[in-house]
Amino acid sequence: MIAPQTLLRHELIGLAVSLVKARNPTHVGISGRIVDETRNMLVILSRNGEVRVEKKGSVFLFTLPDGTRAEVDGSALVAQPEKRISMRKTK
Repeated sequence: MIAPQTLLRHELIGLAVSLVKARNPTHVGISGRIVDETRNMLVILSRNGEVRVEKKGSVFLFTLPDGTRAEVDGSALVAQPEKRISMRKTK
């Protein structure tokens, strides 16, 4: 189960997301579902089509499947998805 504390170690594709802050001011307020992820970008399917958003410099508000919301600094997401998911929690 995805929890705010473990969000960084889970698959993001399919999650609902909104942009709270972005380097590109026109991206602020975009919301939709994540349809793809690369090392530096998230692709969000919004009402206006697909939007590519840089992770670094952005703040995302994720809505988890149970309805919980989690705000995440995009810099914490910068990594290849498969490597980020396989990261172990460090003590």
